[in-house]
Amino acid sequence: MSPAHLFNHLWQSTLFAIAAWLLTLALRKNRAPVRYWLWFVASCKFLIPFSLLVMIGSQFDWYRDQPVRRPLSSIWLPSVMDQIGDPFASPAQASLLLKRSQVPGDSPAVLLCLWACGFSIVVFSWARQWRQVRTTLRTASPLNLELPIRVMSSPGRLEPGVFGILRPVLLVPEGITNHLTIRQWETILTHELCHVRRCDNLTAAIHMAVEAVFWFHPLVWWMGKRLADERERACDEEVLLTAADPQDYAEGILNVCKLYIESPLACAAGITGSNLKKRIQAIMTERVAGDLTFGKKLALAIAGMAALAVPFVLGVINAPPIQAQSQFSAQSGAATTTKFEVASIKPDIGGLPGTDIRLSPGGLNIRNYTTRLLIETAYHIQSFQISGAPGWINSDRYDIAAKAQGNPTSEQVVGPMLQALLEDRFKLRLHRETKELPVYALTVTKNGLRLQKSSCAPFDFNNPPPPPRPGEKLPYVCGSVREGGNPLNWTLDALGMNMSELARNLSLRLDRTVIDRTGINGTFDVHLEYARELPAGAPGTPGDPASTVDTAASPIFTALQERLGLKLESGRGPVEMLVIDHLEKPSEN
Repeated sequence: MSPAHLFNHLWQSTLFAIAAWLLTLALRKNRAPVRYWLWFVASCKFLIPFSLLVMIGSQFDWYRDQPVRRPLSSIWLPSVMDQIGDPFASPAQASLLLKRSQVPGDSPAVLLCLWACGFSIVVFSWARQWRQVRTTLRTASPLNLELPIRVMSSPGRLEPGVFGILRPVLLVPEGITNHLTIRQWETILTHELCHVRRCDNLTAAIHMAVEAVFWFHPLVWWMGKRLADERERACDEEVLLTAADPQDYAEGILNVCKLYIESPLACAAGITGSNLKKRIQAIMTERVAGDLTFGKKLALAIAGMAALAVPFVLGVINAPPIQAQSQFSAQSGAATTTKFEVASIKPDIGGLPGTDIRLSPGGLNIRNYTTRLLIETAYHIQSFQISGAPGWINSDRYDIAAKAQGNPTSEQVVGPMLQALLEDRFKLRLHRETKELPVYALTVTKNGLRLQKSSCAPFDFNNPPPPPRPGEKLPYVCGSVREGGNPLNWTLDALGMNMSELARNLSLRLDRTVIDRTGINGTFDVHLEYARELPAGAPGTPGDPASTVDTAASPIFTALQERLGLKLESGRGPVEMLVIDHLEKPSEN
């Protein structure tokens, strides 16, 4: 988990705990078990990131192929939740935060060591206390009280308590019945059996795990106190509901407090825990709160289902567009047995500048491509989605001429067939991972879309028209794309482009996955002029003394809104990554 993910998880869990606290205040006049389970759910939230539920939901893509317009909620709701899940959504804010928090490069290791030290101290202290209890249990002898759990009698001074989770044991000190009346003793036993029925040792152990992992967070320790309070109060209420005499019960607790030591472990349910003064006062006044009304039960059920369902549903909503931007996941594994009949791969000797790729019926000609660019083309991904590759994939360039039998489609040629060529000649071996990364959501502005639907002719990949010369117009066929300009002002012209294709095209310019959340079908003609972001002082920029370039164009974010009626909203989402396990330079032939 990255520092940003950890920070987001911590503040989300803190907010969740605050919400649980407000609910316990609203239910303070109801039974203690309700408040106890609210605190326990808030504790478990620290172990379950919302992003996990979102990721689970993203695996369900049951409506990917339905060509219906998405409802408005699928556009604005994910955006709102992206802001909640990523408080530093603005790139400018994130950049400023990183600049302010710059620390030496070894600080993550230092912080990890500090966390490990705190974790070890907490676990060691509990292990030492548990060892003391185990020693006491070894010296104890069986006691036949005809109870549903095993009872052991110990010569020590430890208070009566239930120890163990899977096979709980009730440990009582020797001679305790000599100091308690029969009725007092019965109320003490009823209290301990209540802990067993409620599985309090198990829930306490789970919260102890939360305290160990998040030992640095004061809230988890405060929640532990609240859990202990409500646990004991819940058992007190159950004892009083058995028609036990409050005075006998209160005197029994006080006698145990005077004679015996409180259990050192939070996951061992005793009798003297929590605020004793408040407990005795509540017992003597016979305060047994009322059950939840139907309205409160319904409200709690809705709140609980919403807490689980909202992240899951957002994952389902986000799944199709996110997966659509990572097309290689669906098609890279298919038809990889289709190969080129012949293929020539040679290092580019530095001829014409630029790169070029041409398709012909059953053929593929590539000029001056780096290995990284070949992988991007074959698997339909972006550069930042490749990791684990050697440095030479960015420097060594190749020319490829390949021919296949029959008449494969262009999608096969620059997909499975090019993949097979990389696997065969470059010995490419890879696997895929999913990472939570920053993404942009492409949405429509409140003023509406400013694009005209296209009436271009279908593009024939097996018989493509020649590319236009400088100054010539694009041939009016779908799929034609042309871009150019000066170092700062850039122009993109495309014919017959749908929203998903536009999102992918923008991804290439922003080095971040762009997700189509417009919900708009159809193809459009796109004309976009925008200012490119280049380092200050780069050739042709205003910082360059020799620059004569006019910088009148708007940044791409502004240009999209003003010219196309589209906007990009920052957020996070699962992005598929291609991890290179093995790669070799190809031999010439």
